Amino acid sequence: MNNSWKKTLTASMLSALAISTNVWAEKLPGDGVTVQPIQSTVAEETFQTLIVNRALEALGYEVKETKEVDYNVGYTSIAKGDATFLAVGWFPLHADKYNQAGGDDKFYRKGQYVSGAAQGYLIDKKTADQYGITNIGQLNDPKIARLFDADGDGKADLTGCNPGWGCELVVEEQLSAYKLRDTVSHNQGNYAAIIADTISRYKNGESILYFTWTPYWVSGVLVPNEDVVWLEVPFSALPGERKGVDTTLSNGKNYGFEMNAMNIIANKEFTEQNPAAAKLFEIMKLNINDVSAQNMMMSNGKNSTADIESHVNGWIKANQGLFDSWVAEAKKVTM
Repeated sequence: MNNSWKKTLTASMLSALAISTNVWAEKLPGDGVTVQPIQSTVAEETFQTLIVNRALEALGYEVKETKEVDYNVGYTSIAKGDATFLAVGWFPLHADKYNQAGGDDKFYRKGQYVSGAAQGYLIDKKTADQYGITNIGQLNDPKIARLFDADGDGKADLTGCNPGWGCELVVEEQLSAYKLRDTVSHNQGNYAAIIADTISRYKNGESILYFTWTPYWVSGVLVPNEDVVWLEVPFSALPGERKGVDTTLSNGKNYGFEMNAMNIIANKEFTEQNPAAAKLFEIMKLNINDVSAQNMMMSNGKNSTADIESHVNGWIKANQGLFDSWVAEAKKVTM
């Protein structure tokens, strides 16, 4: 073998070794693993879900298109392993759903993805000030309830919770506990459509009564303490395993709901086999104000799939250091 061939062979071997070394160095914890995210039918939860998807992809996971399901189906699907994770599990609101589907034996739930989420009942400030309404219990007075009658049946119309949502169980429990069944109608269906009608009635000068939560765009349109006011409740009244829990907040106010956080809920077997993903789920934290701002953009018409993708891209670019730190910390975890 002449020197020329030796040099060529040596160069080729070194090149192959370099390529092999690079491939090994670039191997990511999620390589070869497929993930199935799910979310509820609430479009405003897509933003939170996609950010988790992007972080998983940065770890090398193959992330399938997110499936929309009812919350009850979602928890059952994750428990069975038919889905991998839900980015927006409301806690403690979803505690009963979580436990009924298997609890800690089936799920991985560490960290709080989004903290400080409030929920409750509100009415327009004009009516509240005029009639001195501060507590939803006052609506057991037919005269007060009729102020919020939108369909002429003599009962207050409450824009409420979709069937299957965690808040539905709380509202239904409280309507009975506060003796409001005879004076308040719980209007359910497509929340987005019903709240849009509620806002239209407010703009027409009518009195309104509705349930909502944060982060969500509604409180950017009907601003608490300016357009509307939160109503307190006569006493704490929660359903299921949370019966007896005191919902009074640190400021002494009781709006009937505990402060909630959005938790990432994952299949336990998956996280045991994928510790990098488990660490990612634990450490990701999203500012609630960022979620509200994105939801407001959706309410202003920027709500297409392409728009939401753009919002996600913009958020990651603006928070690249934070996003990269999640991925870097997750990469450090090994089996």
